[in-house]
Amino acid sequence: MLTIRVVTEESYDEQTEEFVDASSINLSFEHSLVSMSKWESKFKKPLLGDTPKTSEETLWYVRCMVLTPDISPEIFDRFTKENYDAIDEYINDSMTATWFSEEESRSRNREIITSELIYYWMIALGIPSEYQYWHLERLLTLVRICNLKNKPAKKMGRHEAIARQRELNAQRKAQHNTRG
Repeated sequence: MLTIRVVTEESYDEQTEEFVDASSINLSFEHSLVSMSKWESKFKKPLLGDTPKTSEETLWYVRCMVLTPDISPEIFDRFTKENYDAIDEYINDSMTATWFSEEESRSRNREIITSELIYYWMIALGIPSEYQYWHLERLLTLVRICNLKNKPAKKMGRHEAIARQRELNAQRKAQHNTRG
């Protein structure tokens, strides 16, 4: 979850001759499957993907992420560049220590990913529904791990099997001090 402070009113301090924050509000955000689902129901297109988002679509996604109840729409007019930068950094954070090797990441699926597809993956993999509130990148990492762990073991190729057998034979010869 991300919490940012938005200044709602400023005043002028005559002693220091500076503008100061008179009031502010803390807003909580969650980049989750639930937020993605809300956005997709509004725009009827996938949130994830290569298609650039308009400023209206981006602002709507920020609104879909807000967890703080009863927020006036005018609050979003008070956002600063720093507020948007913090939200962008939060969205792009992996939120996990897990990483994948190049071999695992090489086979990228070109399937269009929508919230319904992710919900399907969760059901198919037995991932509890409360995980829909996790950070979206973290949830997608969990789905990927479940897929990798559920794959059958990869069969060894003929050349790999021969090389492995030679290696085992060499170890056994050395262990038993024999020539073959």
